[in-house]
Amino acid sequence: MIGDLATFQDELAASGFPPLVNKLAGADFRGRVVTSDLGPLRLVSLDTPESACAGWERDATDGENLALKVMVRGRTRIEQGRGDAELGPADLVLLDPTRTFRFESTASAHVTILVPRRELRIRPAQIDRLVGERIDGSHGPGALVSVLARESARSATEFREAEALRSAAAVIELIAVALESRLGDRQPAPDEGLRNRITGYIEARLADPDLSPPGIAAAHHISVRRLHKLFEDQPLTVAALIRRRRLERCRAELTGSGRTVTAVAARWGFTDPTHFSKLFKTTYGYNARALMTSNRARTTKTRTADPEQDGAHRSR
Repeated sequence: MIGDLATFQDELAASGFPPLVNKLAGADFRGRVVTSDLGPLRLVSLDTPESACAGWERDATDGENLALKVMVRGRTRIEQGRGDAELGPADLVLLDPTRTFRFESTASAHVTILVPRRELRIRPAQIDRLVGERIDGSHGPGALVSVLARESARSATEFREAEALRSAAAVIELIAVALESRLGDRQPAPDEGLRNRITGYIEARLADPDLSPPGIAAAHHISVRRLHKLFEDQPLTVAALIRRRRLERCRAELTGSGRTVTAVAARWGFTDPTHFSKLFKTTYGYNARALMTSNRARTTKTRTADPEQDGAHRSR
């Protein structure tokens, strides 16, 4: 819905945005907010008049999400960190809601994707280099993300939960590709290149129950010590990365297939069902079996329910 400044700011706060001060907002201010959820992603569509806004530094505990802003109409200039981005239609920029930022825009429309940091798996040093930097939305990975952001914001109500989780995983992966492409404007350091090859090796072999640091090190002709050294400044160790990516694959498959928990766990390299169940609950806060049971119940219900009931959508 279209609201005045106070209503607009309340709706922004409810959507997960940091508090903003708009220097150009007056009594005639009218803005529109539409919020959609796609799995762990929150998509916030905004229509705003000419604005000049600032957001101030917040406590790190408020920083669960990073924000990827995609322009739809109009132009915006955004400053955050060392970046100073001039954005036109389809362009993107990554923002960290815990950091000070400023922007000036014409009357515009944009979609912001709030992405959990843990899902994007991006290092603090990389965030420092990316925030406030324009990502071209006219070609390459940026164009794919730009189109998907706009389409997802319009069609999130059409996804059942299992579809939403799997679609969100694909969107997150494409966002990661677009960000890595922006980082890739320079040649990676030798260690970074090797680490990227190792990460790709891990992704391709997650289903192998014997995948382990010693085997990975041997396959790349380095010592286990050297392998761990390569990942010491990363969010996850090698073993934790393998574990997390396997759990993510299991969670996606449990919400979208009729396989048993034991079968899904075994498919992604977990040979001990009891250990898998404990690990899954510790990581996500709920049982894997409960997730599958809930999915079956939803599937049965949607055979007779209105399809729109399956979406997670709030128009504000």
